[in-house]
Amino acid sequence: MTDMTEKRGGESETAAVRRSPLAKHSGGDAGSRGRTTIADGVVEKIAGLAARDVDGVHAMGSGVSRTFGAVRDRVPGSTKSVSRGVKAEVGEVQAALDLEIVVEYGVSIADVARDVRENVITAVERMTGLEVVEVNIAVSDVKLPDEEEEEPERRIQ
Repeated sequence: MTDMTEKRGGESETAAVRRSPLAKHSGGDAGSRGRTTIADGVVEKIAGLAARDVDGVHAMGSGVSRTFGAVRDRVPGSTKSVSRGVKAEVGEVQAALDLEIVVEYGVSIADVARDVRENVITAVERMTGLEVVEVNIAVSDVKLPDEEEEEPERRIQ
């Protein structure tokens, strides 16, 4: 093993590394040396998982999309759509989201909507670095206690 300051050809290795164009940086932090793009679907998945994690949310999406989703989920090899009921528009630094939810009967819809909005904003901003400018929530149904379960959606633990 050689000492990094060992002389080679009249100069030390550390001096040669410092002068090397590969070791020299043009300035700025690593985050400014390229561009990161985040697909709408990535933000939709994050938001869908965050929304389902809120107590009082029974399901995501309209009745029609949940029915088609339940059929699709039964197809071998398919994966459950965590982005069902979520639509995102992602720009370079901002994102806007529309969510469609079904709430449990007896919960405060205003409280559930507020909690979903807070959870979604926190998750998306933390994971993506995007600024969430709006989260619009449409409550499309209320799950009544005596209604038969279509396909219960599990909250991610």
